[in-house]
Amino acid sequence: MRYPWAAAFLIDALLVIVFSWIGLVQHHGGATLPALAETAWPFLVAMAIGWVVSLAWRAPAKPLRVGLPVWAITVAVGMVLRALAGGGTAAPFVIVAAVTLLLFLVGWRTVAALIRLRARRSSRRP
Repeated sequence: MRYPWAAAFLIDALLVIVFSWIGLVQHHGGATLPALAETAWPFLVAMAIGWVVSLAWRAPAKPLRVGLPVWAITVAVGMVLRALAGGGTAAPFVIVAAVTLLLFLVGWRTVAALIRLRARRSSRRP
């Protein structure tokens, strides 16, 4: 099974938004659309940069070739943009963001790869 690049990009964007929403709910008891946009934009911009740098559209569902660089750039550049915009970048937040985004951005690709592998193996059986 192949994932079109647009679907993979939207999955990544949705997961970044979910990450931002979870943070708002946990720390502010809820999330308004303006607060969600303010929280998510640095990471969404960074994610898009990660896509460009890693040429993600060539193999959007590859966990190591695409998932890891998109994740690393999303966290690193996202934190820089967040700091430049006046947002907090305390060490615990950076750690939680890095782990959560790793699970999200590399995790879905790993699950997809395992499903593809299992499907290939089962199709080879007589």
